[in-house]
Amino acid sequence: MKKTSEETPVIERKLTGNRALRLTFVAPDIVRVQVSRDGAFPDTGLNRYGFIAPPPAEAFAVATGKAGSLARASSGALEVRWSKDGSRISVADGKGKVRLRQTDVEHRDGGAVVGFKPAKNEDWAGFGDQTRKRLFHRGHVADCHVRNVKSYVPVPFFMSTRGAGVLVNTTHRIVFDMCASKPNRCEWRDGRGVVDYYVMIGESFRELIEAYTRLTGRPKLPPDWSFGLWYICRTQANDCEAVNDALNFRRENIPCDVLGLEPGWMEKNYDGSVDKTWSSERFPIPPYCRTGPHNFFNAIQRMGFHMELWLCCDYDLSYEAERRVGCNAGGGTARAEPPFYHKDGEADPHFSAPMYADQVTQRDQRWFQHLRPFVEQGIAFFKQDGAYQVMDHPDRLWGNGMPDAEMHNLYPLLYAREMHDGFLEQTGRRPVVFTVAGWAGFQAWAGTWTGDTGGRLETLGAMLNTAMVGHSWATNDMEVAEKEGIHMGYLLPWSQINSWNYFRMPWVQGKDLCDMHRAYAQLRARLIPYIYSWARHATRTGYPLMAPLPLEFENDSRCRNVLHEFLLGRDLLVSVYKPDVCLPAGRWKDYWTGRVYEGARHTKIAWPANRGGGLFVREGALIPFGPLMAYRGERPVDEIELYAFPGRHASSMDFYEDDGCSMAYAKGRFAVTPLECVRRGRQVRVRVGKTAGRFAGQCTSRTWSFRVALDAAPRKVFANGTLLKEKDWTFDRERGELAVAAGSGPVELIVGE
Repeated sequence: MKKTSEETPVIERKLTGNRALRLTFVAPDIVRVQVSRDGAFPDTGLNRYGFIAPPPAEAFAVATGKAGSLARASSGALEVRWSKDGSRISVADGKGKVRLRQTDVEHRDGGAVVGFKPAKNEDWAGFGDQTRKRLFHRGHVADCHVRNVKSYVPVPFFMSTRGAGVLVNTTHRIVFDMCASKPNRCEWRDGRGVVDYYVMIGESFRELIEAYTRLTGRPKLPPDWSFGLWYICRTQANDCEAVNDALNFRRENIPCDVLGLEPGWMEKNYDGSVDKTWSSERFPIPPYCRTGPHNFFNAIQRMGFHMELWLCCDYDLSYEAERRVGCNAGGGTARAEPPFYHKDGEADPHFSAPMYADQVTQRDQRWFQHLRPFVEQGIAFFKQDGAYQVMDHPDRLWGNGMPDAEMHNLYPLLYAREMHDGFLEQTGRRPVVFTVAGWAGFQAWAGTWTGDTGGRLETLGAMLNTAMVGHSWATNDMEVAEKEGIHMGYLLPWSQINSWNYFRMPWVQGKDLCDMHRAYAQLRARLIPYIYSWARHATRTGYPLMAPLPLEFENDSRCRNVLHEFLLGRDLLVSVYKPDVCLPAGRWKDYWTGRVYEGARHTKIAWPANRGGGLFVREGALIPFGPLMAYRGERPVDEIELYAFPGRHASSMDFYEDDGCSMAYAKGRFAVTPLECVRRGRQVRVRVGKTAGRFAGQCTSRTWSFRVALDAAPRKVFANGTLLKEKDWTFDRERGELAVAAGSGPVELIVGE
């Protein structure tokens, strides 16, 4: 070896011709590869604006040297080798196993083409929402460009079954040909015209997603109420209808946490300006009572709802982005030069300033500034419609100097971050960012819905593909008049009913469907402690709250093409729209019927008439059910029913709690209760450990009851070493479940079958 560096290195080498190579080891398992045709290494907006912002790297050694005719650089975990002209580059793991093999580079005026040699059986997952028909892409083209309906959230990141992840550092349109044109070649064509990509090494998709979200940002924990049901009124609604919709949810005993309004809330429909106001006809607000307490939104909030407003935006967000990095984009605050006047002419003040084509943007004012009055009125978040953000602006030069070809895919990221930071700075509370569009790194800033694509099976394909790039907070527009749509809609990470132009209120769908809405909404409300705990896990690891089967069961070939199932958290498998299910290895308990299935197979299933799909509990499951509430915060979480399905291998989870709305959790103000279960021969052990941690409003006294899945009736049941009397427990032989009466924790339950 010729040289060893003890700092996070940037290695630059001149190549043949005018080419140059730069390797930036941002972590031992992540390297940035840049091949320049002229010696320049420009950054992208992703770098400039902090969307690729790895945590400060600890010092680690990188050795450089030669390997035959190739140069090499190694961090120990990752090794890069390259040819003299930079066309051939390989990335291997610490044992020398090649994970990625670049074969050629071609720079063109209209872009850059980078070619790779795939392994014989290699395949790739990723690319976000640019197809809803598959999760693996060998033999296909992935066209990444933000577009309405067709590709709302394309992401130029993919993971190989060979153990490498690749993020192409671009905001231009990029097309990936994954052996579609030639069976032994994959390539991408990047409209940016620069070769610039990050490679990460991992032994599984789980590890690669961890590395990718470490590079581009973990999802941020939203407030707990965001995991309750959302209802969005029809766009023709007025204040009276909105209040009555809220009241009807409470009267129908359908738990709901959010009530939103579509574009009809505005005086001017689809108003993208900074002058938007409430519709004076539909939502008259007396000027002497703008913040209540007697307005319609105050009445809705008193019923426990958080309110959302629809938005459209064509504002030039690049001015604020430049201010964030300490620059003055486009001379945003500079004064215009005085006009030239003929000595005999008369000065006309109408011609004393420049005229901009963009008549919406106020260059010295950030976008969120004009939304502050609505937040002061109690609006909890805004729905960022596709509207103008998914549309190309081919003749627009943005304030930061970027043409639209560079800015278009970057814009949704700037929009999401502006909404997040603006709300946080104004309120100090956790933001909910709800948008339809995204690009690389969007998972760190926003939750999404699947746009104008309905709520059936196709929308699940979109959500599964965004989950494969680390996205957690996803939903669709629930199909409220179909049992299958109701089933899927209530069991997504976020759950939303959107009336839009129609009457999609649960209580007007007929008695049977209304009863289904009530049952599913109540189930979801009780599941929030479970969902919230796994949501917190997503923010720490990047592993999505909704996991496609091939992500969790990567080595099970049966799962490869499954697009109608997913895991919600670790322990609940949801199957939608089809009467057959792929059950991975292990045992699975039908939540509706209690029947236990052996996995590692496909099987036909049936669900009760008042349900709309399959719901299975995974062996080893620990599911904390909370008390039934109409909305989060209606009562303390002082009762938990722990559902356990013990397996031969010990399992555990952290039941996580915080105040649900503030940023105090980021300063360590939260609590964790360890939960465990295991089956040893004929004995089952379920344990609720001691709670560690404190936060404001924490429940000081809690009781725990248990439902435990067993193969046979128990002979004895002990709680903390004390033999329980038979009146303290019951066994449901049909469902194979033991129910144990509530007691205070910590508690260890021992069951002898």
